[in-house]
Amino acid sequence: MSRIAYVNGAYQRHTEAAIHIEDRGFQFADGVYEVCEIRHGYIVDLTRHLDRLDRSLGELRIAWPMTRAALILIIREVARRNRVKNGLFYLQVTRGAARRDHVFPAADTPSTIVVTAKRTDASLIARKNASGISAITVPENRWDRVDIKSVGLLPNVLARQAAKEEGAQEAIFIDADGTVKEGAATNVWIVDKDGHLRTRHAEHGILRGITRTTLKDVTAAIGLEIVEQAFSVEDMLEAREVFITAATSICFPVVAVNGKPIANGHPGSVSQKIREAFFDIAEKTAI
Repeated sequence: MSRIAYVNGAYQRHTEAAIHIEDRGFQFADGVYEVCEIRHGYIVDLTRHLDRLDRSLGELRIAWPMTRAALILIIREVARRNRVKNGLFYLQVTRGAARRDHVFPAADTPSTIVVTAKRTDASLIARKNASGISAITVPENRWDRVDIKSVGLLPNVLARQAAKEEGAQEAIFIDADGTVKEGAATNVWIVDKDGHLRTRHAEHGILRGITRTTLKDVTAAIGLEIVEQAFSVEDMLEAREVFITAATSICFPVVAVNGKPIANGHPGSVSQKIREAFFDIAEKTAI
C-alpha cells in the first residue's frame, strides 16, 4: 500500500508529494513541527501537541494554515489512509513559499502545511525498553529559543550523528556551566542518588516536552514526586536511574553515558512504572 501525505489541501502519494522550491521551510528553516504518537488506534496527547503548535506559530508569527478543527480532521484522515494503528504522525507548518528574502513575505502569503503518518516497530521499542540505551554528552551549541519547536535542527542532527558514531542512541546537550539540558530529541530525567526524581525546569533552555508534561500527571497518579531542578553531568553519572522521554518513545531507560554504566547498568524500576502507567493517564483521541 502506498503511503499518503497531505500537502496544502490535497492528499497525495508520499513518493509524489512536493512543496515549492522557494518554500521558506526549505530556504530558511522558517517553520515549526509536531510529532505525536498513535497507539492502539488513538492519538496520544493531541490537545497538548496542538496547544504547543499554537505557541510555536505565535512565537514565530506564522499564521495557522487552517482552523484547529480542520487540522484535527486531516490528521485523523491521514492516519486512516495510511492504516496506522500504532505509529506516529508528523506535521509541519512553514511561513509559505515566496521570493527568497530574509524578511517576511507579504501578509497574505499562505502557510505551507504537511501532514504524514507512519507505522513504527513496536518490537524495537520493546527491546530498547528491556535492555536500555546508551547516550553521550555534547556541548550546547543551539540557538537560545529551543523552547520553540522549530524545524531548524542542524545541531541536533550533528549531535545524533556523533552519538551513532560512538555506538550510542542519544546525545545529551550540556550547558557551559556543566548542567544537563536535554537530549537531541528528548527530555532527560534522573532518579538521583538520594532517590529524588528530577528533571530540569523548563522556564528556559529546553523544550517543554509534551510527554514531559504528561509525566507530571502520571507520577502524581502513581505516587511519585517530581523535583524540577538542574543537575550536573556528575549527578547524572551517579544517579540510580537515567531515562529520556519523547512522544515517539515515551520513556527509554539510559543504562550508560559516555561509556560509563548508570548504577548497575540495567533499566530501573521507576522508568518501568512510568511507562506502564503512561497510556492509561495520557489523553487519547480516537482516529
